[in-house]
Amino acid sequence: MLQITLPDGTLREFDQPLSVSELASSIGLGLARAAVAGRVNGTLVDCAFVIRHNARVGIVTAREPEGLEILRRSCALLLAMAIKQLHARASILAGSVVGDGFYCEFSHSRTLHPDDLRLIEARMYALALANHSIRHVLALYQLAHCATVGAGPHAPSTNVLRAFSLAHVNGSARQRIYGVCWTDQQELDAWRAPQQAMVVSVDERQIEYTQSVTDALRRAGVRANSDVRNEKIADKIRQHRSQAVPYLLVVGEREMAGDFVSLRSGEGENLGQMNIAAACERLRGGTLAREGAAP
Repeated sequence: MLQITLPDGTLREFDQPLSVSELASSIGLGLARAAVAGRVNGTLVDCAFVIRHNARVGIVTAREPEGLEILRRSCALLLAMAIKQLHARASILAGSVVGDGFYCEFSHSRTLHPDDLRLIEARMYALALANHSIRHVLALYQLAHCATVGAGPHAPSTNVLRAFSLAHVNGSARQRIYGVCWTDQQELDAWRAPQQAMVVSVDERQIEYTQSVTDALRRAGVRANSDVRNEKIADKIRQHRSQAVPYLLVVGEREMAGDFVSLRSGEGENLGQMNIAAACERLRGGTLAREGAAP
């Protein structure tokens, strides 16, 4: 008899091994539809993972941080699939989660431009609606050998990927496309709303710290996004200034080591270095004042 302990302590018994997906269905159809992965004895696994021994098991949905990360990882795979369909000679090199979204790195004789992103994004949505099995995608496009793209756990199928957008493409011989992915359209629309602050990393070593600063700003009520693209910091700052982002928070090795940020106005004024709590208070007051509300 197989015994499975759920997160609330409930014990369920089964006559034979079953998959995470089958376990979710036995609990409720709503949970089965929302499931993107499982957690077996603390380890994240695909929904297709078969539970053969007594274990503590939880069902992971996209509303959890780990679930959203799985959606973003699978979006990187969906992006790779769309690139291969539209540009058959492209070679997929890497792809994974980064910041609020995902990226796919590839080599191609033709340099892609922003106009290409619209076509690739449209193909991604068409593929998502087609409800492909993620395992089928890995086999069909032979991406499983690419560790950063094929490594799971992945979402069970492409139709759970419903709220994503491609944002940037850069590079020439070795190109990268960046995108964002959220749980639903409402969250994606909120990300697209006019930003009050952009947290910009100097290089890829500050990705996690950049995201933690962004999360702190959001908890404080500031509409903030992060830019962790592997591009020159001067180019990233110039781009966000041209887009009239009111505040830029720059984080490099020094800021990360000292647990602070370097704050600049959108006009280029250096507002000094401060800890994250002070930056949250400064931006919350400044952005609300700009919008005519009381701080």
